[in-house]
Amino acid sequence: MLIVHVFVRVKPDCVEAFEAASLENARHSVREPGIARFDVIRQTDDPTRFVLVEVYRTVEATGQHKETAHYARWRDTVAEMMAEPRSSVKYANLFPADAGWDYPADI
Repeated sequence: MLIVHVFVRVKPDCVEAFEAASLENARHSVREPGIARFDVIRQTDDPTRFVLVEVYRTVEATGQHKETAHYARWRDTVAEMMAEPRSSVKYANLFPADAGWDYPADI
Protein backbone atom coordinates (compact mmCIF):
# COMPACT_ATOMS: atom_id res chain seq x y z
CA MET A 1 0.00 0.00 0.00
CA LEU A 2 1.10 3.52 -0.80
CA ILE A 3 -0.77 6.43 0.73
CA VAL A 4 -0.37 9.85 -0.83
CA HIS A 5 -1.64 13.08 0.70
CA VAL A 6 -1.94 15.80 -1.93
CA PHE A 7 -2.16 19.32 -0.49
CA VAL A 8 -3.97 21.92 -2.57
CA ARG A 9 -4.76 25.60 -2.03
CA VAL A 10 -7.21 27.04 -4.52
CA LYS A 11 -8.19 30.58 -5.36
CA PRO A 12 -11.12 31.76 -3.20
CA ASP A 13 -13.44 32.18 -6.18
CA CYS A 14 -12.70 28.61 -7.34
CA VAL A 15 -13.56 26.63 -4.20
CA GLU A 16 -16.90 25.28 -5.43
CA ALA A 17 -15.64 24.45 -8.92
CA PHE A 18 -12.52 22.74 -7.53
CA GLU A 19 -14.61 20.72 -5.10
CA ALA A 20 -17.00 19.61 -7.85
CA ALA A 21 -14.17 18.58 -10.20
CA SER A 22 -12.33 16.76 -7.41
CA LEU A 23 -15.41 14.85 -6.28
CA GLU A 24 -16.07 13.77 -9.87
CA ASN A 25 -12.46 12.57 -10.18
CA ALA A 26 -12.70 10.73 -6.86
CA ARG A 27 -15.93 8.94 -7.89
CA HIS A 28 -14.13 7.56 -10.94
CA SER A 29 -10.85 6.90 -9.12
CA VAL A 30 -12.38 4.57 -6.52
CA ARG A 31 -13.48 2.31 -9.38
CA GLU A 32 -9.87 1.73 -10.45
CA PRO A 33 -8.67 -1.72 -9.34
CA GLY A 34 -5.39 -0.28 -8.04
CA ILE A 35 -7.03 2.25 -5.72
CA ALA A 36 -8.30 1.25 -2.28
CA ARG A 37 -9.50 4.76 -1.27
CA PHE A 38 -9.62 8.24 -2.74
CA ASP A 39 -10.84 10.80 -0.22
CA VAL A 40 -11.41 14.51 -0.80
CA ILE A 41 -11.32 16.61 2.37
CA ARG A 42 -11.50 20.37 2.94
CA GLN A 43 -9.93 22.28 5.81
CA THR A 44 -12.60 23.58 8.20
CA ASP A 45 -11.00 26.93 9.04
CA ASP A 46 -9.83 27.70 5.49
CA PRO A 47 -12.13 26.45 2.72
CA THR A 48 -9.47 27.17 0.08
CA ARG A 49 -7.34 24.29 1.39
CA PHE A 50 -7.98 20.69 0.41
CA VAL A 51 -6.25 17.37 0.94
CA LEU A 52 -6.68 14.44 -1.41
CA VAL A 53 -5.98 11.18 0.41
CA GLU A 54 -5.09 8.60 -2.23
CA VAL A 55 -4.54 5.00 -1.13
CA TYR A 56 -2.96 2.81 -3.81
CA ARG A 57 -2.63 -0.96 -3.65
CA THR A 58 0.75 -0.81 -5.45
CA VAL A 59 3.27 1.80 -6.49
CA GLU A 60 2.46 0.95 -10.12
CA ALA A 61 -1.17 1.92 -9.54
CA THR A 62 -0.12 5.56 -9.11
CA GLY A 63 1.14 5.66 -12.68
CA GLN A 64 -1.90 3.82 -13.97
CA HIS A 65 -4.14 6.38 -12.26
CA LYS A 66 -2.35 9.23 -14.04
CA GLU A 67 -3.06 7.57 -17.40
CA THR A 68 -6.86 7.63 -16.94
CA ALA A 69 -9.15 10.02 -18.77
CA HIS A 70 -10.78 11.19 -15.54
CA TYR A 71 -7.41 12.15 -14.03
CA ALA A 72 -6.43 14.08 -17.18
CA ARG A 73 -9.81 15.85 -17.15
CA TRP A 74 -9.37 16.78 -13.47
CA ARG A 75 -5.76 17.93 -13.95
CA ASP A 76 -6.67 20.17 -16.89
CA THR A 77 -9.84 21.50 -15.27
CA VAL A 78 -8.25 22.53 -11.96
CA ALA A 79 -4.89 23.78 -13.23
CA GLU A 80 -5.90 27.45 -13.27
CA MET A 81 -7.88 27.15 -10.01
CA MET A 82 -4.85 26.59 -7.83
CA ALA A 83 -3.42 29.49 -5.85
CA GLU A 84 -0.06 27.72 -5.67
CA PRO A 85 1.39 24.46 -6.99
CA ARG A 86 0.03 21.39 -5.24
CA SER A 87 2.39 19.30 -3.13
CA SER A 88 2.30 15.74 -1.88
CA VAL A 89 3.74 13.48 0.78
CA LYS A 90 3.94 9.68 0.45
CA TYR A 91 3.29 7.35 3.39
CA ALA A 92 3.59 3.63 4.12
CA ASN A 93 0.63 1.88 5.71
CA LEU A 94 0.95 0.68 9.32
CA PHE A 95 -2.67 0.37 10.51
CA PRO A 96 -5.32 -0.71 9.68
CA ALA A 97 -4.32 -3.79 7.69
CA ASP A 98 -4.30 -3.18 3.94
CA ALA A 99 -7.77 -4.71 3.52
CA GLY A 100 -9.11 -2.23 6.10
CA TRP A 101 -8.78 0.65 3.64
CA ASP A 102 -11.36 -0.61 1.15
CA TYR A 103 -14.69 1.12 0.63
CA PRO A 104 -17.83 -0.96 0.93
CA ALA A 105 -18.75 -2.73 -2.32
CA ASP A 106 -21.86 -0.56 -2.82
CA ILE A 107 -20.16 2.85 -3.01
